[in-house]
Amino acid sequence: MTDLIRIFSERGDLAHLALLSWALAASAAAFLLLRELVAAMRRFDEFVRELQSFNRRAERRLRLVDRTDDDHARSDHG
Repeated sequence: MTDLIRIFSERGDLAHLALLSWALAASAAAFLLLRELVAAMRRFDEFVRELQSFNRRAERRLRLVDRTDDDHARSDHG
């Protein structure tokens, strides 16, 4: 690495080395940010699926309770 810096500094291309370093750091930061974004999207998707599953179960229970109430109401009147 020091040889690379020496070569760039001898040619006066230190600005290019700084630009390369900045570009690599920015690319690495963008990669890490995208990785975290994908992980957050997966967690949100899992949450939505669990919520949907919970709502289905709750709806089934509600229908069962409604049916039971209807059966009791019919037997009371009949």
